[in-house]
Amino acid sequence: MSLRSRRTGFYLALVLVTTLVFTGAYNTGMAVWENRPQPLYRSLEVVIQSFTTTGYGEDAPWQTPQMNVLAITMQLAGIGLILTAVDVFAVPWLRDALTPTAPTAVSDARGHVIICDHTPRTDAFIAELDARGREYVLIESDQDAARDLHEAGYNVIHGEPESTETLANARTASAIAVVADAADDTNASIALAVRDAYPDVRVITLVQDAELAQYHRAAGASEALSPRQLLGESLAEQAPTAVTTDIEDGVEISDDLELVELTVVEDSDLCHRTFAEAKLRNRFGVNVIGAWFNGDFETPVDPDDELVARTRLLVAGKSDQIADLQEATSSTVREFSPQHVVIAGFGDSGRAAYEALVGSTTRISVLDIEDEERVDTVGDARDPDVLEAAGIKDISALILTVADDTTAVFATLIARELNPDLHIVVRANEEADVKKLYRAGADYVQSLATVSGRMLASTVFEDEEVLAFDKQVSVVRLPAGKLAGSTLVDEAVRTVTGCTVVAVIRDGDTVTEFDPSTFAFEADDEVIIAGTDEAVTRFERQFSG
Repeated sequence: MSLRSRRTGFYLALVLVTTLVFTGAYNTGMAVWENRPQPLYRSLEVVIQSFTTTGYGEDAPWQTPQMNVLAITMQLAGIGLILTAVDVFAVPWLRDALTPTAPTAVSDARGHVIICDHTPRTDAFIAELDARGREYVLIESDQDAARDLHEAGYNVIHGEPESTETLANARTASAIAVVADAADDTNASIALAVRDAYPDVRVITLVQDAELAQYHRAAGASEALSPRQLLGESLAEQAPTAVTTDIEDGVEISDDLELVELTVVEDSDLCHRTFAEAKLRNRFGVNVIGAWFNGDFETPVDPDDELVARTRLLVAGKSDQIADLQEATSSTVREFSPQHVVIAGFGDSGRAAYEALVGSTTRISVLDIEDEERVDTVGDARDPDVLEAAGIKDISALILTVADDTTAVFATLIARELNPDLHIVVRANEEADVKKLYRAGADYVQSLATVSGRMLASTVFEDEEVLAFDKQVSVVRLPAGKLAGSTLVDEAVRTVTGCTVVAVIRDGDTVTEFDPSTFAFEADDEVIIAGTDEAVTRFERQFSG
C-alpha cells in the first residue's frame, strides 16, 4: 500500500473514532449535566454539525459549564479534522495538478536514439547527441526521476524499457539504435525485447561485469561495451613500473606520428622551466597540443607557463622525438628495483588494472572493503590506519577504483598526506568530479562517464571514429564538413573551438605536415582532431554537417 493510501486510511479511521467518542460523550452529558436525555442519533447529528461548523440546532445554549467545555472541545476537534483533511486530500491533489508529469509516449520521432535509463554515463552520451543536433528519447523507469528529468528539459518518457508497449511508445521502429544502460540483467532483457519486436534496430548495451558481455550478445545486443574494463586497463598504464621505462601507449595517427600524454616529474630536466625556456619544439621536434595544469586543459599554452611537477603534456611527434622528450620529463634518478602498486577497489575496473599489471615484475597489492580472493587488505580506503596497513608510505603508486567519487576524493586527500611522493591514479565516475580529484592531489584522473560517452558515440555514429576512449583528451576522426574550401587560419579553428587538427586524411593517405595558412581542405577530406570533449563538441557544432 502506498504512503498516500495509508494516510487516507488513517485519517478516515480517526474521523470515525472521534465521531463515535464525541457522540457518546455528548449524549451522556445531555442526560447527566443538562437533564435533557435524547436519542443517540440526535447527539450524532449535533456532533456532525459541530465538526462541519453548520451550527447546533435547538440544543444550544447549554446551561452547565461541563457541556460548554465539551462543545468547545468538539469545535477545536472539528477544526483539526478539517485542516488534516486539507493536508491529506487537497495538498496532494494540488501537487499532482500543478506539477508536470513526464509523458508516457512521444508523438513523433524518426532517426532518433533511444536511451534506456538515465545515468552519468548516458548523460555524457546525450551531450554528444545534443552537439550533433540528433534526436533522442530517454526511457526512465522511475516515475519521480522521469518527472525531474522532464522538468530539466530532457526528452524523456516514463515506462519500463523492457516493455513492448513502452518501446512502441518511444517509436522504436523508426529509431537508429537503442542504448541500454541499466543493470546487467535488465540490459539483457531490454535487448531481448527489442530484438523480438524490432529485429532491424541496433541494440547497444553497457556491461558492468565484462564476463556478461557474451550473454548480452546472445540476447540480441549488436554491441556489448565494457568501459569499466577498458578504463581499468588504462589506469594501470599510468602506474610507474620498473620494467617499463618506455613511453606509455599513445594514439597512433600514422606510421610516423603519435599523439602522447606525458607527465612532468619533480626532479626531471624540464621541471620548473617555462615553456619558453624548455623550447620543446626546437629541442625535440614535437608539437605541443596543450597541457593540463591541476586538471585544467590549456591550448595553446602560454610561453610563460611553468612546467611544474605533475603538469601533463599533450604532444604530437615521431616515436624517437617523443622518446627523447620522455627522457626529459622523467626523473633523473631511475629506480629499477621492483615497485609496489596498491589497487584500492576491486570491482570490474580494479580487476582489469590488476590483470594488466600482473605480468610485470611490479608487486601488486589489493585493498577492498570486502574480504575476497586476491584481496590483501580489508577495509575502507578512507581510513588512514587501513592505508598504512596496505603500506601506503612505502609504495610507488596507488590506483583508486572505489565505488563513488566522494570516497575517492577523501581517500586521495589522505593518501597524499601520508605519502607526498606517491603517484595516485584515480577513476572518477562522473566528469564533474575530475577537477575536484586533481585538487585533492591525484596525478591522473579519468572519468568513466566520459569514456562511456565516447564509446557510445563512436559505436552509434559511423561518421565519427574515436581513436582514444581512455585518454584525458578526445582524439576523433571526423569528416572535414564545412571546412571544405577553407584553411585552418581562415576558420581560426584552434581559437574558435580549442581543438587542434593533428592530421588530414585525403584519398587514403594521412597528411601530418601541412601549412595551416595555405592548406585548403577538400569535400572528401577527413580530419583527426585532438581536444577536450567540450572542444570536440564545439568543433562538431561549428563544422560538422
